[in-house]
Amino acid sequence: MKNLIKLSIRILFTVIIMPLYIFYFLSTVIGNKDDVFRSFSQFFSLIPGKLGVYSRSAFFQLTMTHCDLDLVVSFGVLFSQQDTELYSGCYIGPQSNIGMCRIETNCLLGSGVHVMSGKGQHNFDDLDKPLREQGGTFSKVIIGEDTWIGNGALIMANVGKKCIVAAGSVVVHDIPDYSIIAGNPAKIIKTRHN
Repeated sequence: MKNLIKLSIRILFTVIIMPLYIFYFLSTVIGNKDDVFRSFSQFFSLIPGKLGVYSRSAFFQLTMTHCDLDLVVSFGVLFSQQDTELYSGCYIGPQSNIGMCRIETNCLLGSGVHVMSGKGQHNFDDLDKPLREQGGTFSKVIIGEDTWIGNGALIMANVGKKCIVAAGSVVVHDIPDYSIIAGNPAKIIKTRHN
C-alpha cells in the first residue's frame, strides 16, 4: 500500500509540473537543449524538502535520457547535460554537480559530489588561443550499481559496481567492480571480496 501511495504522489507531481515541461520543450526549440536543461535544473534544484524531491524526479523523468521516478535528487543538485541516466533507488546528496553520466540502481552519492562528463572536457594545448575557446570532448561516465561515493568526491572516469569511493577522492582512471578506493588520484586500497 505504501508503494502505491508513493507512486500516486509521483504521478501527481508529473501532472503538476507539466506546464513547466511544456515551457521547457518550447524553449529547446529555440535554444540549445543543454543550456535550457541546465537552466531548468537550476530552478528545480532550489525547491526544498519532499516537494523538491518529487518535483525534480518528475521533471527529470520527462527530460533526461533516462530517469526512474523512485530516486532522490536532493536540494541544490545541479545537472549540466540532458544526456544523463538515473536509475531506481539512487540517492544524490545536496550540492552535487552532475555531468553526462549513467548512475545505475541503488547508488548513493554523498553531498558535494561532482561527476564530470569525462576527463577530456577542456583542451589546453594551443598557447595562442584562450582556454575557453579550445573546447573539449564530453564522454558519459558510468557509475555501477550499488556503489557508494563519499562526500566531495570528484569523478572523471567510470566506477564499477558495488564500489566504495572515499570522501574527497579524485577518480581519474576507470575503477573495477568491488573496489574500495581513496586518494588523489584515487587508488584501490582494498576489494570488497576480502
